[in-house]
Amino acid sequence: MRAPVLAIGDGALGFWGALREVFPATREQRCWFHKIANVLAALPTSAHPGAKKALAEIWNAEDRRHALDAVARFTSAYGAKFPKAVAEITDDLDEMLAFYDYPAEHWVHLRTTNPIESTFGTVRHRTKVTRGPGSRAAGLAMAFKLIEAAQARWRTVNAPHLVALVRAGARFEAGKLTERPDTEPVNTPAEEAA
Repeated sequence: MRAPVLAIGDGALGFWGALREVFPATREQRCWFHKIANVLAALPTSAHPGAKKALAEIWNAEDRRHALDAVARFTSAYGAKFPKAVAEITDDLDEMLAFYDYPAEHWVHLRTTNPIESTFGTVRHRTKVTRGPGSRAAGLAMAFKLIEAAQARWRTVNAPHLVALVRAGARFEAGKLTERPDTEPVNTPAEEAA
C-alpha cells in the first residue's frame, strides 16, 4: 500500500502513533464530528446552541483564513469561562484545519470519519442484537454482507479527477489548484480561454 496523503481520524492515540511510524509523511486531519462532541462535553448544556453555531463557522468557513478568524471569535466567546472547550480546538488546530490544503470539492469528505463509522455501526448493531456473531467465520461473513450492502449507498468522491493531482503533490490554496507538481502556476479556465 502506498502512503496515504491525508489520514482522518478521532483522538485514538494508537492509530496516530502507528500512522506516524509506518507512514511518517502522511498528514493528519482530526474528525470534526468527534471534536465537536469533545468540545460540547466540556461545556454546559446551555452553551451548546451557540457553541455549535460557532464551531460550524470554523469547519464550514470558505478558506483557512476565515476559519482562523472564526477560531479567534470562538476563543474570545468561550475562552474565559471554558478554557478546556477552547483547548479542544486550539491544541489540534493544524490537524483540525488540514483539509483546507486540499481541493474544496473534497472538503466534505475530509472533515469527518462518520461515513466510515456509520457503515461499521450497522455491523456493531447486528452483533450486539445477536449477542456476538457466533463463530469467526459467521462474523466475517456477516460483516462482509453488511458492508457490501452499505456500499450501494456510498457517495463517490466529489471531483475524482483531482485525486491524482493530490497524490502527485499538487498545491491547493483556498481549495483551488495553484500549482501542479514540477510545473508553472496553473492558469484559471478564463485565462486558458483567452
